[in-house]
Amino acid sequence: MRLLFVTAESHPSFRADIATLFGRSLIANGVASDLVALAAPGAQRPYTWGAGQALVRPAEGSMGRLHWQGFFHALRHMLFAPAANYNAIQVRDLPLPAAIGLLLAGLKGLRFFYWMSYPIPEQQIATARERGLQAGLARWVFGWLRGRIGKFLLDHVVLPHADHVFVQSVHMQSALAARGFDASRMTPVPMGVDLDAMAACPQEAMADPRLQGREVLVYLGSLDRVRRIEGLFAMVRRLRQHRPAVLLVLVGDTEDQPHRQWLRGECDRLGLANHVLWTGWLPLHEGWRWVRAARVALSPVPRGELLDVSSPTKVPEYLALGVPVVCSDNPDQASIVAGSGAGRCVPYTAEAFAAAAEELLALDDAQRQAMIHAGRQWVAQHRDYAVLAQGLAAKYRQLLQDIPPSGVTARRRPTSL
Repeated sequence: MRLLFVTAESHPSFRADIATLFGRSLIANGVASDLVALAAPGAQRPYTWGAGQALVRPAEGSMGRLHWQGFFHALRHMLFAPAANYNAIQVRDLPLPAAIGLLLAGLKGLRFFYWMSYPIPEQQIATARERGLQAGLARWVFGWLRGRIGKFLLDHVVLPHADHVFVQSVHMQSALAARGFDASRMTPVPMGVDLDAMAACPQEAMADPRLQGREVLVYLGSLDRVRRIEGLFAMVRRLRQHRPAVLLVLVGDTEDQPHRQWLRGECDRLGLANHVLWTGWLPLHEGWRWVRAARVALSPVPRGELLDVSSPTKVPEYLALGVPVVCSDNPDQASIVAGSGAGRCVPYTAEAFAAAAEELLALDDAQRQAMIHAGRQWVAQHRDYAVLAQGLAAKYRQLLQDIPPSGVTARRRPTSL
């Protein structure tokens, strides 16, 4: 079976649920996809995509221009895609192209699926509200309108009429069901890890002299505003009172330069320059080496409408790397810690994170090894992309079984909500 897969992310993507799940794991289970995307900055031709054709367009110009380039690129390929080549059109996190794709799929006799990894319109509205006019009137209006139009299209066109909706988490499915959408026409596909890729990378921990004699905590991921990373500074400030050798390693960055400067200034204001190490963005296998050098890995995800429905990659990634975790009580993270017993899940406050981190730092070797083993076993059984791909491929087969590969049969009218 083959999908025409339109994504919001540029190619190649750092998102594991694109690069690994669709790019490698699903094709091994008989699900091919032709990827429609813009090229990432610096991407070299020829563009390649392991699961099918890379229908990728070079990207250039301002942010606003990139939005329109992406829109017309997606429209062109959905409009002219030969129906005989595909079983379905699938659009990820793009409400306007999704609404058009829904119409075109019906005209071509194909299934239409929407992949919802995040409440994108709500994020756009929230960002416009938070930034205000700091970025200029035009950007504020564009962001606000884009969010409002996207939310309307999702709520009234895409989600009610898509043949199926793939959501990021069980909590996202429940949240949408609470708003009146049919839960039986949604399938949660949480974030996972590629255990084969991890095994193929160097296994040694980072041997950096700045880590010598330190009790290392690590955070791997984005430093964007929505992550509220500054809460970890308050945690370290409390921890150092009893554990003066504590060192927080931040492996990641943000494209929001004013916010990056604010974070560094906040760190200095709290007197933590000797207790926080900034690496910036690194290749993934290098980031994993920093994680392996830590005693405790951290995954703070603030509670709220936007992030509660997420499935953060960090906790399963940390556990697969053999590091116990302290995470906030995001529903997906809470379910992983409850199922694996390989860490502590607490509210995202400086007091709670500091107490949980101190508890894990105090584990003896036997306790720590038991926790590491339990975490790795749970991930292998539940969040390895090889396992997730098998279940997702079976779902696609179920959804497509009554549609012939030629796509010439009239498309079944979807159930409205």
